[in-house]
This record gives sequence, structure tokens and C-alpha cells, in this order.
Amino acid sequence: MTGDAGLVVAVDCSTTASKAVIHDAAGGVVAQSARPLHLSQPRASWHEQDAEEWWSATRDAVAAAVAALPDPALVRAVCLTHQRESFVCLDAAGRPLRPAILWLDGRAHEEIAALGTSRVHELSGKPPDTTPAIYKLAWLSRHEPAVLRDADRVGDVQAYLSWRLTGHWATSPGSADTLGLFDLQRLDWSPELLELAGVRLDQLPALVPAGQPLGMITADVAAELGLPGRVPLVAGIGDGQAAGLALGATEAGVAYLNLGTSMVLGVHSAEYRWDPAFRTLAGAQPGTYTLETVLNAAAYVATWCREQFGEPGVDGVVGSGLEAAAADLPCGAEGLLTLPYWNAAQTPYWDPLARGAVVGWHGRHTRAHLYRSILEGVGFELRLHLERLEEVTGEPVATIRMVGGGARSPLWVRVVSDITGRTVRVCSDGEVSAAGAAMLARGYLEGQGRAPDDAPPAEPIAEPPGHDVAPDRSSAAAYDALYSVYRTLYPQLKGVFANLAQAAAVSVEGGPGSSPARPTGAPGSIGGSSARRG
Repeated sequence: MTGDAGLVVAVDCSTTASKAVIHDAAGGVVAQSARPLHLSQPRASWHEQDAEEWWSATRDAVAAAVAALPDPALVRAVCLTHQRESFVCLDAAGRPLRPAILWLDGRAHEEIAALGTSRVHELSGKPPDTTPAIYKLAWLSRHEPAVLRDADRVGDVQAYLSWRLTGHWATSPGSADTLGLFDLQRLDWSPELLELAGVRLDQLPALVPAGQPLGMITADVAAELGLPGRVPLVAGIGDGQAAGLALGATEAGVAYLNLGTSMVLGVHSAEYRWDPAFRTLAGAQPGTYTLETVLNAAAYVATWCREQFGEPGVDGVVGSGLEAAAADLPCGAEGLLTLPYWNAAQTPYWDPLARGAVVGWHGRHTRAHLYRSILEGVGFELRLHLERLEEVTGEPVATIRMVGGGARSPLWVRVVSDITGRTVRVCSDGEVSAAGAAMLARGYLEGQGRAPDDAPPAEPIAEPPGHDVAPDRSSAAAYDALYSVYRTLYPQLKGVFANLAQAAAVSVEGGPGSSPARPTGAPGSIGGSSARRG
């Protein structure tokens, strides 16, 4: 059915919601719906979800979107994208043996220290960090051995939803590799990494190239979704790579920047590279790779500041008091610098013990200064990421295409452009990851009747809609001077962070009342959008 003019359903099962977005042949959105996902924190730094909620939220969102169509029979395919690194363990009947462990879960710091070797990095493409599932799987092997021993299936979000939709336990390399069990150069499961994590090969999902069918949605499920018949479920990829595909970041010199709960910047690579300057993932197209830099707390810290210092419940920053007051301040927040490591340090240090720091307080500073210094701290961190990425790859990043809740803040966009010295294209609001999944589904429909190797790849958007923000050169000297100070903060505080972690552990062991405080704000995002890893 080459040139099929039907509709495709793109599902984005993120950390906070499952969204169904139905696209027409021209890429336009004709219907959409979303259902929330709930996050639990049974202990400090633990983050879990009920995997069955992944299914119920996805089912209900798709059914609602399909019900809004004049003719549901026009739906030709469904494709998934999703939060990365999160995983679930199922019994033989397909029931979760325990809550799913998420990408932002930080329980496995001891396993990271013990197992996070350069060999693991070289094989998996993932520097030792809190996010890859391999360390949390190793934690399960140590602390809940019966779970992995008895699990019939262990897999990512797409594998679970594929099983519920089609009955096939399958996923794509662009989804599976973020578990950290993948040999990225071979694009297959690594026996060496499986042994390290305590996972058996027979537990893992089959691998299907992105853009090829995982299976047909069963008749019973199709009826639940409101579809008149069975349609193919096309293999998708992680939400970061999907966003990069939709934003045209599969071409040289173009980076996607998702500034939400986390900050994720990604570029395309035609060859396999591994270095602490980035983490390496399977790319949107077979045989390619995505290089990403990560900061696990971006809008998370801005939200924390608003909640803790006077603006609880503010939905987004546009028009908020802190946003307006911070915009009236000079660049540099009058000498206040923030190191935004509220959820550890990722690129390029990969230090789970690192914590946030605010340096330079004096009597003139207000909460608005703190807020601006947080936005600028994330900007300085992005500049650090870009410089390390360009140094290692030898390939300059000329264009940044920005999405996420932070892109809705004119002040933050201005700060990012001025600090990095690059023009930032603020892309139009919308479900960008879902748009990437829709492109994969459309590519499959266009390629039907051809052999998989001959099917055309999904065509990226050359210039996504939006507006450009060019750097204000008048602030360059001030930001350059502050950046030269900023880049010294972590190296000088590294030992302090390690000592602080030891001291905090002693205080926790001291008994009731000695536990350190933790932020009350749930991981959220400016404007209700998140940079998902994940």
C-alpha cells in the first residue's frame, strides 16, 4: 500500500503521561488524548511506577483519540515511543513481579561504583550513571534476587506495551539499548553485560528494527481501542531519538535540545563513538547512533525554587512573578552562581554523589537572583556539554532546535542563546517525540511491498516550525567571565561532595530526626512538558 493516505497513531508513554496523537499523511494532528501516569517514591531517590498503568493509560488515551475520529477505519498503523531506561520484570502470566524501576531512580550507587568500568562503557555506550538499567538490575540481583530468578520476562516500556498490544515480547534496538545490556557495535544483547546484571537472554525481548512491525494488534485489543480491525504495531524508538528525528537532528551540525525536567542535547553520528563527553544510543535509523549529553535536573530545579520560595502551584514560568523579576536583573545575577546538580552530575563527570551548590551569596541577593542563577547555571552546564562534545567528535554544533517546558520561557531561551553563543530555534509547541514515532509509522506504510532493507527511511523535518533567538553579543564578555569560574566549581567541590555523602550516611544512621531533608516537589517541568530519558 505504497503512498497510503490513511492515519497513524503515535503513542508517547513518558514518565508523567501516556499520550496518543493521531497524524494524517501530511503530518498534521487530527486527534489526540492523554492519560496521566503516577510516580511513587517509596524511599528517598527511589522512583517507581506500576507497569500495568503504562498499559491502562495507553489503552485509554488511544481509545479516546480514536473515538474523536470521524472514521476510525482510516487508522493504518500504530507506533510507540517512550521513557527510556525504565524496565519491568514479569511472571509467566505477564504480571509485574514488582513495580517498574524508572530511569531517574538513584538506588544503585553502590553497584555503579563496583561495576561501572570502562569496559561496560565501551560495550554499552553508557558512562557509569544512575540512569542505565544495568546497575538497577544488578541491585535487584543483590537485594531482591527472587525477582530476577523468577522473572519470565525483563524489558523496556515498548516491550511491555508490545506484549499487551500484540502478544509479542519484542522491542527495537533504539529502545532496548538504554537498558545498558546492549553491545552497541553489534546492535545485539551482550552476554558479558547480561552476566554482570544477572539477567538471562531468554528473559529479554526479541529485537526488531525501528520502522518494522513488531506484530499485529490483536482483534480483542483493537476492539478495546475502538479500531474496526487489526493494524500493525510498528517498532518505535526512545523518546529522545524520536524527538531528534522529528526535529531534523539526523543531519550534521544540528542538535536537539529538550529542556524539561532534565536537559538532554543530542546529535547524530554515522559511526560508533564512546566517551565521557556523552552517552551513545542506537540511532533513529538502523546502523546509526545518537550522542547525547544529559543533566538530570534542569526544570526540576527551577520548579523546586518556585515551590520552596514563594510560588507553589504555578503552572509554568511565563507571567510568573519570579520569571518577571529575574528578567529585570543583569546577566550573572550579580555574582551568584548555581551548580544545578540536584539529582547528581551526569555529562561529563558522571558522579552520583555530586549535589547542587549556590556560590556567591551577598546581602543584595533575593529569591529572583537565585531563580536567575538557576536558569543561568543550566545554561553554563549546556555550554560545558557542547564544548566537550565538539572537542571529542571534532564536529561543530551550528544549530540548536529547542523543545520542552523551558522553551516556553523567553528568559531561559535568551539565557541559553547568550551563554552558548548560538542561535536557538524555539520549535512550536506539540508532541515532538510522538511526531517522530508517526514518521516511523508513515515510513513503514510507504515502504510496504518492499524488502525491509529497501524501505525508505523516515524523512526528517528539514526546518521545523518555530522562531529563532540569536545571541545578544553585548552580554558575551560577562558570561564568558562567569563561565570561566563556573567550570571550576565541580572540580573543586568533588572531594567535598564525597565527604558530604559519607557524613550524611552517618547522620542517617544516627536515628530518628537525623535524616537529611529532600525536595518535596515531584519531578515536574516548566509548562507541563518534560525531557524524558530517558
